[in-house]
Amino acid sequence: MSVFYVAEAADIGEGQRIIVNVEGRSIGVYRVQGELYALHNRCPHEGAQLCKGRICGTTLPSAVYEYEYGRSGELVRCPWHGWEFEIKSGKSVFSDKVRTRTYKVQVDDGKVGIVL
Repeated sequence: MSVFYVAEAADIGEGQRIIVNVEGRSIGVYRVQGELYALHNRCPHEGAQLCKGRICGTTLPSAVYEYEYGRSGELVRCPWHGWEFEIKSGKSVFSDKVRTRTYKVQVDDGKVGIVL
């Protein structure tokens, strides 16, 4: 495994992302609740640039005719068809069988590294 340094940690603010290219792979690096996470920038549905989608939350289970919004800033929504994925795990919100690839992030001396 190799570490590829892509940015300064201070350059990625809370609730923000950057998109980088590492060894021919487009990867989104996000800061969620103070931690850094990395996702493959490709939606498994039809190949859209997933990380260009909106950082959002979603509706939570609630009573009939009630809509409760939560998980703000923890999801990315595909810009083409609205599929939502957890930034921390890459899991889709709607199915345990659908996910996008995640990458380990390592911070050394303030530099953000992607582990491949």
